[in-house]
Order: sequence, then structure tokens, then C-alpha cells
Amino acid sequence: MGDSKQHGLWPYLQLNFAVLCISSSGVLGRYIPLAPELTIWYRALLAMLVIGGFSWLKGFRFRIDSKRDRYIIALGGLFFGIHWVTYFYALQLSSVAIGMLSIYTYPVMTSLLEPLILKTPLKRVHVFLGVMVLGGIYLLVPEFDLENQYFIAILFGLCSAFFYALRNIILKPQVKKYNGSVLMTWQLVVMSVVLLPVAGQASVTTFSDNFMPLLALAVITTSVGHTLLLMTFRFFSVTAASIMSSVQPVYGILLGFLFLGEVPGINTVLGGLVIISAVVLESVASFRRTER
Repeated sequence: MGDSKQHGLWPYLQLNFAVLCISSSGVLGRYIPLAPELTIWYRALLAMLVIGGFSWLKGFRFRIDSKRDRYIIALGGLFFGIHWVTYFYALQLSSVAIGMLSIYTYPVMTSLLEPLILKTPLKRVHVFLGVMVLGGIYLLVPEFDLENQYFIAILFGLCSAFFYALRNIILKPQVKKYNGSVLMTWQLVVMSVVLLPVAGQASVTTFSDNFMPLLALAVITTSVGHTLLLMTFRFFSVTAASIMSSVQPVYGILLGFLFLGEVPGINTVLGGLVIISAVVLESVASFRRTER
């Protein structure tokens, strides 16, 4: 759990604020009418300028010490880009609820992948809580129909979840070495370069017409939300942070209701309660572990 004990409540407040900011991606992803690849390219460019500029003003060190670290951070940027693009496809093909909840299989994936990649002990409680979150998601998905675009959206969501879990796991050791804002800047640089082929679809009109939601996506969701979330890995295991941040779909569904008028059904409420229960259980367990 790192040094969360000496920081008290701060890591938990930071994690929840980060999750609230990231939750805005569901509404913004549904609202912006551009192709997901183009949206993510604009998002990466704007966020790179914001976070990079902030890091430069604060005097953060941009140099990455070893080739291995540079390779891992670049790979993290690639995985992060795939996560964003497939996630936005899931949103455009369904709703805020389906899009956001389908990617929340990633705590389960994380709990199984983290011990394999980082050689950490596999905790049974993480597997149990991950399955509990998955059960909550199952309640929220309206139907599994091979000919339904919602099912296709769920497949995109599962792909997004897999690459998000991988990205979080491989970057955890890097968070201990480098500033979180610097890591985000380099990932955004990689993302901007990889998505450069979609620049042909860009125009002054598409950018100006969607400037405000794109700016919100770059600043609130990405610059603030994802940077803070990455920094919480100093205090929690990737699995613990993933499970506790599973409240994100609930935040997202509430924002979808407020701004897009997407009304959640009874299954959404039930699934949300299951997810929140898992979050509370993990939070309590985390506090107990730090007090030992």
C-alpha cells in the first residue's frame, strides 16, 4: 500500500476526485460527434499542451533515464491510446451506461494480470471483489445479443478494459521513479504521433465547432483526472485503485442523466449498488491494512 498510512485520508480523497473528473468522459464521448480516432487525437494534443506546459512551468524533469523505461512509457502510451479509442467507440455505439460499465471488467483483468506481470501476491479478496464488480456490470447491461450494436459496444468496452489494465500495471513501477504529469505528457506525445494519420480528417471547422467539449475532455478528464489517478498508484496497488475507482460508472451514469437525459433503469440502480458495495468493502479493507 506504499506510504498511504502517513498521508491519512488524502490518497482516498485524491482517488475519488480523480474518478469524478474521469467520469466526465462518458458524457463528452457521447456528445462530441466526431470519429473516435479524431476526437482522441484532438484530446491528446490539447492535453499534451496543458500537462506539458504545467510540467515545464513547475520545473519538472522530463528526461527518462533508461532505454527500458522509455520503452515501457511508450508502450503505456500506445495501450492508453487503444483504450481511449475503443472506449469512445463503445460510447458512440451505445449509451453512457453501457459504454462506461463495459470497461469496468478491467478491475477483474487487473487482479489476474498484476500478479503475473509485477510478480505480486494474488489476493483472494481482490478476485472476489473483482467478480462482485463484474456481477454489478452484468445487471446493468440490458441484453447480450450477437446482432445488437450494444453487444458490439460491449466488445469494444472489453478491449478497452484489457488495454487499460495493461497500461496501469506496466506503469506502476514508473510512477515511483518519475513525476505523474511528466509520465502523462510522454504518453500523450506517443498517442499524438501514433494517431497522426487521422490528421487528414481534421479541419478548422471540426475543431472550432467542438472546441469547448474537446477542451473539457483535455483539461478536466485527462489533465486533472488521469494525472491524479496515475499518482494514486504511489499509495495503492493497481488492483486496489482499480476496484475502488469502480464507482466511476455510477458517477458517469449520473452525469449522463443530468446532461443527456439518459435515465437509468432498475437494473442500473441494482448494478450500481453492487459496484458501490465492492468499492466500500475495498476501501475499508485498505484502511485496515494500513493501520496494521
